[in-house]
Amino acid sequence: LGAKKPMIVTDKGIVDSGLLKNITVLLDEADIHYDLFNGVEPNPRDENVHRGAEMARNLQNDCLIAIGGGSSIDCAKGISIIATHGGRIQDFQGAEKVFGTPLPIITIPTTAGSGSEVTFSSVITDTKEKTKFSVRSTKIAAKVAICDPELTVTMPKNLTAATGMDALTHAIEGYTANCSEPIANALGLYAVELIFKYLRRAVAKGNDIEARAGMLTGSILAAISFSHSDVAAVHCIAEALGGMYDKPHGVCNAVCLPEIMDYSRDYCTSKYARLASAMSLQFSSEEEGAIAAVKEVRKLSKDVGIPSFTSFEIPESNFREIAVKSCENLSNASNPRVLTIDDYMVILKKLASK
Repeated sequence: LGAKKPMIVTDKGIVDSGLLKNITVLLDEADIHYDLFNGVEPNPRDENVHRGAEMARNLQNDCLIAIGGGSSIDCAKGISIIATHGGRIQDFQGAEKVFGTPLPIITIPTTAGSGSEVTFSSVITDTKEKTKFSVRSTKIAAKVAICDPELTVTMPKNLTAATGMDALTHAIEGYTANCSEPIANALGLYAVELIFKYLRRAVAKGNDIEARAGMLTGSILAAISFSHSDVAAVHCIAEALGGMYDKPHGVCNAVCLPEIMDYSRDYCTSKYARLASAMSLQFSSEEEGAIAAVKEVRKLSKDVGIPSFTSFEIPESNFREIAVKSCENLSNASNPRVLTIDDYMVILKKLASK
């Protein structure tokens, strides 16, 4: 890349865990000076992006090294834009609104879930509006992604489960979205196969390097799948919950996935049956396979310890606002069954009853 003064973008958890030293020691050995921005928060905020961009401009950094989960990587993508373009990250909401050249990014994931290390999108929280929005541009895709399963072995069980179910959501929605195409279909199905093979193992035994490698591969394939397609209604609710209540994105996806699948099942029975095959399930008809796929996703979520929707403690009086924001999400149109506000209300009430 020809960069001489990188800035590391990460969060305090990565710094405290000691994982950062695995990378900084190599930079020190190569006599490469680096700066550190560790102000990334979960569900990265617009203010995180703006602070990081100001630091990068002031220090004249010429490259970003994003180390961590999807929050650090998404934040770095935002920083890369604002450091070179100025303005607010909200100005770049939507698709292909980045016309200049952002700072180049190297991504080093420490989780297996978001897949942001290989995508050209960034999801940021608007702190004033309490909503999430996407910035999509091929110009913010990482120049290099260093994906080492050894960096994921220290993830605790709950984070392994949540990020793994996040990857599963990407795979299923990328495959079943109305706008999916052959590349998305192929990669999504194989990602589902890998995740069902390895997620329980990775949760049960964190140092199972084969399981960790399988999950990291599944996460990457799932991310490429939805990049050639879209996410759908699960993400619509999850992003509303994340923006309004700052709930962990992976957990929100995991909680909502089985219910959305069940609600959409009759609109993509054939694809759901293919999902059942990827899960190594036996069935005698497509309808039977589709039903089995939903049940198996629900079982996996329970097996890896995903909490219930009721653990969020969201009053029913707030459901309509969640439903409205979910319906306004542009990815709602990609769901196999395009949902209305009333549909989302039905789903939220079902989630609250379990």
